[in-house]
Amino acid sequence: MQRGCVSVLCVCACVSVLVRSAISQLAKESDTYTECTDGYQWDPQTQHCKDINECETIADACKGEMKCFNHYGGYLCLPRSASVIPAPEPPITPTTHEPFNPCPLGYEPQGDSCVDVDECERDEHDCQPSQECINTQGAFTCQCPDGYRKVGIECIDIDECRYRYCQHHCVNVPGSFSCQCEPGFQLAGNNRSCIDVNECEMGAPCSQRCYNTYGTFMCRCDLGYELGPDGFTCNDIDECSYSIYHCQHQCVNQPGKFSCECPEGYQLLGTRLCQDVNECETGEHQCTESQMCINIHGHYQCVDTNRCQEPYVQLSDNRCICPVSKEVCRDLPFSIIHRYMSITSERSVPSDIFQIQATSLSSGAYNTFRIRSGDDNADFYIRQINNISAMLVLARAVTGPKEYTLDLEMLSVNPLLRYQTSSVLRLSIHVGPHTF
Repeated sequence: MQRGCVSVLCVCACVSVLVRSAISQLAKESDTYTECTDGYQWDPQTQHCKDINECETIADACKGEMKCFNHYGGYLCLPRSASVIPAPEPPITPTTHEPFNPCPLGYEPQGDSCVDVDECERDEHDCQPSQECINTQGAFTCQCPDGYRKVGIECIDIDECRYRYCQHHCVNVPGSFSCQCEPGFQLAGNNRSCIDVNECEMGAPCSQRCYNTYGTFMCRCDLGYELGPDGFTCNDIDECSYSIYHCQHQCVNQPGKFSCECPEGYQLLGTRLCQDVNECETGEHQCTESQMCINIHGHYQCVDTNRCQEPYVQLSDNRCICPVSKEVCRDLPFSIIHRYMSITSERSVPSDIFQIQATSLSSGAYNTFRIRSGDDNADFYIRQINNISAMLVLARAVTGPKEYTLDLEMLSVNPLLRYQTSSVLRLSIHVGPHTF
């Protein structure tokens, strides 16, 4: 707040110093002196010095938009918005000798000059407890602290949250406010905006993979794992418990994956199938030089190279004949051929498993095929194809390990020559322990 007409008052003050100095000298010489100081006039009725209201006696005391305010011994020109609370007029009697103040109101002498009085520091103001006293040159003003507005003579807190200063949430506090963000966000440098928090970089509790999203994050698991109920932990998936078709034989669960295993005598084909190991080809057998290695499902067999029994003699590998020169041979098949094969368990039926083919033909002969021995449970039957061949058929599903030795006989009859003979194919069938 600025006082008006400061330059005029200063000139008046300089004249007043000379006048008051003379009056002071006269007052010392006579106790009955009744002359009043500048700004006052003698009131004969009250016998006191009375303040002159310059705002009433001086026409246009203040110019422009300035307002005149009277005070004891002078007046002020202040903005129209200013207010001055006058102090009670001190009684001045001719016999009262107060210290003479040659400075304008709000100032006090200091040496040869006038200095501003800090009313705020001296607590010589009338500001409300909710207001702040601000010292000005020659006066003071009462202001509301930041975050408050003046209503009447009191300072009322401003609710900044009404003006939407915050992006998410605003919390009003006396004289100020604070901004808060939704979970997953944090305050930006301006303390008002909210920016996304990258929880993945800040140690999100994902046990495997973390993906940041706007305002939150997601946990994901590697292949072979599944997210637990808490949304953070990855638990191993037991693939073996979901299906029996993952592996042909045995499924072995492992962290994040599974593997297939095959039984002894088999090897893994690809990732899930099992294939028989041919030990006879790989050399993983223990057959002697006088034996022949026969591969079967899951293992092998060692058989003697010469399997002919009396009265048969060996003609070639796997072939035995009964010489006609021997009397006993007349009622026996002329030849026996040894063959070997292996089939899987639980094979679908009926199933063709072995074809019999005549190796020699006699003109005008009729050939018939039958199972001579070895099929006690009727697990097989013969289906003749034509005069020279027939098919051995598996009639019932069988489970291994199991072994059959079937004598498949071909009987040849020639009515023209009145000739009859037979030959036998001795077939050793090994049923493996598995379905593969």
